Amino acid sequence: MTPRATGDAGIGDRIRSRRLTRGWSVRFAASRAGVSHATWSRIERGLQAAGNRFTLAAMAKALECSPAELAEAPVPAADLQVLAALAGAGAVRQALIDIDLSESAYRVAPALDELARTGDLAESLLHACDYAAVVRLLPALLRDLHAETAGPEPLRALRLLCAAACTASSVLRSLGLPADAWLAAERAREAAEGAGDPVLLGYAAFGRASSAVSAGSYQRALTLAERAADDLRRHVARPGGAEVLGSLQLMCALASQCTSRLDDSRAWSAEAAGLARRTGETDVLGLFFGPTNVDIWRISIEVEGGDPGLATEIARQVSPGAIPVGLRQVFLYADTARALTKLRDRDRDAVRLLLTAERIAPQHVHRSADVLTAVHTLLERSRTNNGGAELRALSERMQPA
Repeated sequence: MTPRATGDAGIGDRIRSRRLTRGWSVRFAASRAGVSHATWSRIERGLQAAGNRFTLAAMAKALECSPAELAEAPVPAADLQVLAALAGAGAVRQALIDIDLSESAYRVAPALDELARTGDLAESLLHACDYAAVVRLLPALLRDLHAETAGPEPLRALRLLCAAACTASSVLRSLGLPADAWLAAERAREAAEGAGDPVLLGYAAFGRASSAVSAGSYQRALTLAERAADDLRRHVARPGGAEVLGSLQLMCALASQCTSRLDDSRAWSAEAAGLARRTGETDVLGLFFGPTNVDIWRISIEVEGGDPGLATEIARQVSPGAIPVGLRQVFLYADTARALTKLRDRDRDAVRLLLTAERIAPQHVHRSADVLTAVHTLLERSRTNNGGAELRALSERMQPA
């Protein structure tokens, strides 16, 4: 007689750990997998084997992991897309060095309409946090737009070049390359000056200040953002003026907090919140300025050196769907997780939110120094039933920032 299959207590423990990390009941998890709750419970308790690879695969899918992770196979390798993005950053850097507006470009470029579509695609990929795909598009796009600044529509080409350079600055900053991000923001500033557009100048200043923050130059960031906000106030009625001004105010809030001026920081945040109530939710220049984004910034500011408890209170009021882009949602989940980590008694919730952030934007999370610090802190305090296995896997998937 063939012996009856026995359960695997190790797999059962890992299934239970993942389910509890997400705060799910056995019935809910089982319904996601399409198995009975009684079967799920017996497998968790080691009283029944998964039976076949299809059952294990269904349970893994329900728990948002691979079957190998439940079977405790080797931890997944580091994110290959992040490695591809970092490998391609050199070509973006070279293009940024080459596109000097004081010099002519000897290049036959596609029509501006086609370049505008490519620029829109690059921005949408940035919002989806697909940094490897953005990096592949940028070198040719930057060079082609540079060439078109000497073409029949120089003003339009300059505006498109400013936007593309800002996209480059954002992706390079997210990859942990602040000096390259600064160069990109400088190219955006040159294009905005060439276009004579004060709103674009404010937009480029936002990129420069963001790069300064990522490099640890907080006072420089505050000076740049404050000066740009003052310059833009008299142009706030222009299209996009209010949204860029509000974003600069948020940057002033962040930089003030980073220089230990928490009262100033909260005053800047309040000013931005007042402006956001007038603009409503927007998507101008990909900044997504509005009440929701102001709250996401406030969470980040409070978790850095303010009140992590307040950060979690703000997070409870935020509806992630109000900003349908991964680039902002990932900050909501990751920064809320960081706040919970500092509260020390909410580790399971912190792990759940970190895994949610990773699911939304893996390339961003895998390259984030702030997330890596939170993961290491949680690992030091972790126990098996608080997601230690999942944290170790996440840590291995991340790149040193």
